Amino acid sequence: MTNTLNQHYEEKVRPCIDLIDSLRSLGVEQDLALPAIAVIGDQSSGKSSVLEALSGVALPRGNELKMKRTKAGQKWSGKIKYRDYSEDLGKPAEVDEKIRKAQEVLAGKGCGISHELISLAIASPDIPDLTLIDLPGIARVAVKGQPENIGEQIKTLIRTFIAKQETINLVVVPCNVDIATTEALQMAQEVDPEKKRTLGVLTKPDLVDKGAEKTVIEIVQNKVIVLKKGYMVVKCRGQKDILDDMSLNKALKNEQAFFRNHQRSLPQLEDQIKTKLAQTNSEMERCGEGPPAGSAERISFLIDKVTAFTHNTISLTSGEEINHERNLYSTLRKEFGLWKKTIEDSGITFSLKLGQEVAHYDRMYRGRELPGFINYKMFERVIKEQIKLLEEPAITKLQQVSEMIKKEMLKLAQESFEGFPNLIKTAKIKIEDICEDKEAAAEAMLRTQFQMEMIVYTQDGRYGKKLGKRKRTEANDAPSQLGFSGTIISISSNSTTLKEMMTHLKSYYNIAGQRLADYLPMVIRYQLLQESSVELQRQMLQSLQNKEEVEDLLKEDCTMGETRTRLQQRHHRLHQARSLLSKF
Repeated sequence: MTNTLNQHYEEKVRPCIDLIDSLRSLGVEQDLALPAIAVIGDQSSGKSSVLEALSGVALPRGNELKMKRTKAGQKWSGKIKYRDYSEDLGKPAEVDEKIRKAQEVLAGKGCGISHELISLAIASPDIPDLTLIDLPGIARVAVKGQPENIGEQIKTLIRTFIAKQETINLVVVPCNVDIATTEALQMAQEVDPEKKRTLGVLTKPDLVDKGAEKTVIEIVQNKVIVLKKGYMVVKCRGQKDILDDMSLNKALKNEQAFFRNHQRSLPQLEDQIKTKLAQTNSEMERCGEGPPAGSAERISFLIDKVTAFTHNTISLTSGEEINHERNLYSTLRKEFGLWKKTIEDSGITFSLKLGQEVAHYDRMYRGRELPGFINYKMFERVIKEQIKLLEEPAITKLQQVSEMIKKEMLKLAQESFEGFPNLIKTAKIKIEDICEDKEAAAEAMLRTQFQMEMIVYTQDGRYGKKLGKRKRTEANDAPSQLGFSGTIISISSNSTTLKEMMTHLKSYYNIAGQRLADYLPMVIRYQLLQESSVELQRQMLQSLQNKEEVEDLLKEDCTMGETRTRLQQRHHRLHQARSLLSKF
């Protein structure tokens, strides 16, 4: 005898139960509270029918059920125990009468409850190895013969079992009610807020109103109230079936027929499988096929991986897009623009204080020359001091960009060699060493450039054009002149010498600033991008020379093989499921 709930159990729970059975055989149950399943639900939710479907026997409500699978061909056997009483049972038909008698002994005649459990142990080839505790249905109103606080008594009893961390709470909810309002699920959430040990079982799917099927599907898909162990749907015997003495075998056949006939009412299932297959294919592609067995093939496999990585590195550092999303140059262009703005802002500050600076130098350092003659030493001194102010900001910008480039290269290595920790480690060490070396070389080039900038020089023709353009601009703005940012600097009519000096200084600073604005990006592109990627390619390929090192580089992460196997199994299952769906 097989059924849907039993099959779900075999797939999801059986591996854990096998371990528990081993512990039970050692007698550990005497010392530890081993896992069990508490079945809870509101009154008339169908929870006892679920137990019947699992055990294969008709059960009165409220007992502990221990099931043990025996070898094929062995006879059914049972044993009932409560307090100091025990009795062997020879056939399933005896169960109902014996349990009812036990309930009267423990709870008295009527509708009372007892905290003492009736233990029913059955053995059969057709059942799983499992211990279940069928708890009373949650009542809201006392019926004749029950105490007024019966509801609270039942809840207290239920909490004593479901609060245990070793207990899996199987919450039974009818499909035709609002799942969010069921008290059984709310109680399970109180003791299991992370929802790690709660399994939802939806019953009575035949009572779902037309048009409400979508809501049930969303619950089963774990989209309404998310449970880590998820949900399943079963159709067990209803009250009318029980009154009509419908056998459990007949009920199981009806369940199979129901779901077969309603297969097409789950249109999203095929879409789910399709989506999951696409996701699985993507994950399998990321995992790759793994290193081959043969020595020559393994070397070729490694060469291909390293070559692909270095090719992507060169593409990254030369400004080409990778995977249509990563473009390093778009980020660098912004940084280069910020560097240019630093130079321009410095020029604005220079313009604002230039009048005072030139007047100060004229008072302090002008020698025997008459007014109207340009003091070249004063010109050099002012311009050198201003350009020197840009050196440390240039080094800072270099370091910032270097760190950005290194991070992008490390990220690329992580993605390219996912699952191969030694390859990632090797690439990481080489990237960090190379970036450090190239950054030092780039800094040396920048420092040298700033030293050369202390030699005040530009081509006569270029300087003449820049100076002439500025003079024409200032003549149009007389008697005042504009600074770099348009700031008006007042010059008195008798300060011809100072005005001339300021014009020369700003003309030259503009030329030197443009030179530095281009030089920093060129140094970065040459040393940190071009030279780094070429050196990384050379060193990575050199690491393939040693056969022993090749084997070390090909060692996979301990979980990668397991992940690949799991994905392959999932892929196979999903293909089978899609094939089965296509036949209906």
